[in-house]
Amino acid sequence: MAVSLKKGQGVSLRKEENDLSTVTIGLGWDVAEEKKGFLGKLFSGPAEEFDLDAIAVLLGPKGNIQHLGKDENGQPSIAGSDVIFFNSLKHPSGAIWLTGDNRTGDGDGDDEQIIVKLDQIPAIYERIVFIVAIYQGQERKQHFGRISNAFIRAVDAKNKEICRYDVSGDNSFNNRSALTFAEFAREGNNWAFKAIGTPLDSDNLMQIIRPYLFDPT
Repeated sequence: MAVSLKKGQGVSLRKEENDLSTVTIGLGWDVAEEKKGFLGKLFSGPAEEFDLDAIAVLLGPKGNIQHLGKDENGQPSIAGSDVIFFNSLKHPSGAIWLTGDNRTGDGDGDDEQIIVKLDQIPAIYERIVFIVAIYQGQERKQHFGRISNAFIRAVDAKNKEICRYDVSGDNSFNNRSALTFAEFAREGNNWAFKAIGTPLDSDNLMQIIRPYLFDPT
């Protein structure tokens, strides 16, 4: 049975109990239905779409990004860097990638997935942080207070759910359009999965990753 985590809790990923050759990080959500009267339902338009973007950030021992990519002019770029997102789906190491961008959250199960080959993550990386942002959330007045059934889970290579963190229902997420959901963290030769659930002030990708761009020392 999968371990159900609460905010701030973690679980060690045991190789003897799980096939960690490939771990799928699955994220899911639904848009909460607004309460409307009969006339509101009758004359309302199509359901509003929320475009949630999954982001993974690989971090070194001091908690910062180790490598940036380069654009066509040779300037530093987050494409091809330690940031995995909708415009840069795969890490240069080939050990972690985003399967695609679900723009609605419709359907059951995972709405977005990040695949991680934990045993192939280069030793320079100590943590992998998983963030979800609502695209143009602040501009459209969309936030996690209007999202229901949001979760993040880890599934091993044999499709066994290892752990799950259900995010919905936290009032601190109201009016916030981005969250740090969870992270992988090295524990010696092993990894742990930790539920974080920290709301962020901005849904802009560059603002989100800014704290990780610099060596804190």
